Amino acid sequence: MLRQRVITALLLMALLLPALFADSSLPFALLTLVMISAAGWEWARLVGVASPGLALGSGALLAALCALSLTQLSALTQVGQGAGLWWLALALWLLGGGWALRLGPAGWSPLAPGLRWALGLAGLWLAWLAMAQARVIGINFLLSVMCVVWAADICAYFSGRAFGKRKLAPSISPGKSWAGVYGGVAGVLLLALGWLWFDTHYSFDSPSLFLLLRQRLGWLGLMLSALLLTALSVMGDLFESLVKRAAGVKDSSGLLPGHGGVLDRLDALLPVLPASLALISL
Repeated sequence: MLRQRVITALLLMALLLPALFADSSLPFALLTLVMISAAGWEWARLVGVASPGLALGSGALLAALCALSLTQLSALTQVGQGAGLWWLALALWLLGGGWALRLGPAGWSPLAPGLRWALGLAGLWLAWLAMAQARVIGINFLLSVMCVVWAADICAYFSGRAFGKRKLAPSISPGKSWAGVYGGVAGVLLLALGWLWFDTHYSFDSPSLFLLLRQRLGWLGLMLSALLLTALSVMGDLFESLVKRAAGVKDSSGLLPGHGGVLDRLDALLPVLPASLALISL
């Protein structure tokens, strides 16, 4: 299993890094479009689309929506543009995601399959739009957003293993604890401080998420934003766990050997990407 995980991770990096650091943002947008369409296929299967053709069609439909959005994205080159869309996405996650977690796996399954299918594709589309615009803003900005999720996940894992007695959502993800959440928040705050130091001592292609938040919202705003983004990261992870538990599966698919599916790797990023763009528009 470990060998599979390492080989898959190396292959993904071999594809992602050249696209990420290309002179144009287009290669990264196209590569992630392929990945998000695979996530659309996985989502259709998770919400009960039994026909293989319809599941593949869901991925193709999502890819078409993303491709049609490329021309609009080329105009969103400035920080704060498209703010209304990102605030809508944030509101949907806070209200809809919170509602879904409150329902739990038992309450999720009875919802109309068409509604669950549409909500998932909309969330994936908005996340891809946010990821593509973040790359247009700059590599430093995009990486700082993605590292919020990675730092929260890594710190939550170790703090949860060390101190995790009080469970966060045992009916959805028994392994998660409140200690993990607190560790994730601490990790993101430390990440923000460290990234700000590098921002002030070195020159990058763009300001980071943390520098923009501090400039626009001050230190208190930066800390509150870090708290919100960590909470959204946990929400995205829990939401996918809820959907998988309702579907009776461990992974969203086997597309990434040793890692599960594309959704398993993107779940926490889905709410964090548009939320980050919403916050820097303030």
